[in-house]
Amino acid sequence: MNGNEFAAWIRRAAELVTADAQRLTALDAAIGDGDHGLNMARGFGAAVAALDALPEDATPGTVLTTAGRAIVSKTGGASGPLYGTALRRAGKALGDVADVDVTGLAGALQAALDGVRELGRAVEGDKTMVDALAPAVAAFEASVADGDALAEAAQAAVDAGEAGMELTVPMEARKGRASYLGPRSIGHLDPGAASTVLVLLALLDVARAEV
Repeated sequence: MNGNEFAAWIRRAAELVTADAQRLTALDAAIGDGDHGLNMARGFGAAVAALDALPEDATPGTVLTTAGRAIVSKTGGASGPLYGTALRRAGKALGDVADVDVTGLAGALQAALDGVRELGRAVEGDKTMVDALAPAVAAFEASVADGDALAEAAQAAVDAGEAGMELTVPMEARKGRASYLGPRSIGHLDPGAASTVLVLLALLDVARAEV
């Protein structure tokens, strides 16, 4: 993937989270602040605006770090720092290369996950975005190790991310505002896991050259 394709990923993610903002907010209203959809739409909208100012030949690393900075600067709540950190860590992992192969992308996704884990101090089972992102990254890496191309690896990541997202429903939250609810957080889909799946779906769309 080159810089334009990484930018297409961010733009597609912005489209998907904006289109689904109402559902994300409803999920968050059940166990959180009720602003996740609005925050995500605002943050990724800012990321797209920042990408519009980049030169055509911006590297993949520059695209992701620029998007991450914009999200942090414009997004409230916990989602801004978490998504911003994920993108900036991924961008830093890519360095200044002009084209990224699937192995390089796998490394960037792992760096993004590491950043989210460090900032949020969350592990799988806490009912957070990590419950979707961690299995997705593992599935992407396994697919790449099997010799799959980008579209197949992205599909594996989406499938694993969706499965991880669904597993948050019976969980009791151990992080964030949802943890204040204790057992009453059980039975609800985690909004962060839901938005993570949308970002993974955006990658799959780009991999399939559908956007």
